[in-house]
Amino acid sequence: MLETVDFRFLDSVLDNYGGDKAKIIAIMQDVQEKYRYLPQEALEYIAGKVGMSESKLYGVATFYGNFSLDAKGKYVLKVCRGTACHVRKSGNVLQALYDATGTNEHKPNSDDGLFTLEIVSCLGACGLSPVVMVNDTVHAAMTPEKARELVETLREEG
Repeated sequence: MLETVDFRFLDSVLDNYGGDKAKIIAIMQDVQEKYRYLPQEALEYIAGKVGMSESKLYGVATFYGNFSLDAKGKYVLKVCRGTACHVRKSGNVLQALYDATGTNEHKPNSDDGLFTLEIVSCLGACGLSPVVMVNDTVHAAMTPEKARELVETLREEG
């Protein structure tokens, strides 16, 4: 699951933003888009290149909830536990996903590196509940059966 940091990629991202530390959020977003998280080695490299302290860069990374310092699987499954989804039994969907991926509330990453399971407060799709988002795709009206099928389909796509 952990990838080697590609410094040429980091340099191209930095060049794209002129190495401007005022654009650090955009730089970090591009890095996270590639790796699905912010590798420590990448943050250290970026800090040196833009002239920021590592602690300040980590402060930005931990302040914004959309950044992650933890490695993630190829597929990030976000299970909505907001009111509408909760009422429509998203807890059963969550359990089916835990079972199908081999994850749990204390172990969000699957052993095969394919899946990361996250619980979120709301995905803003209450009328479609219960909802699971896989990377950037919303899957509506989920049931435990549909959740298991989704995991199998994703596993086949690998």
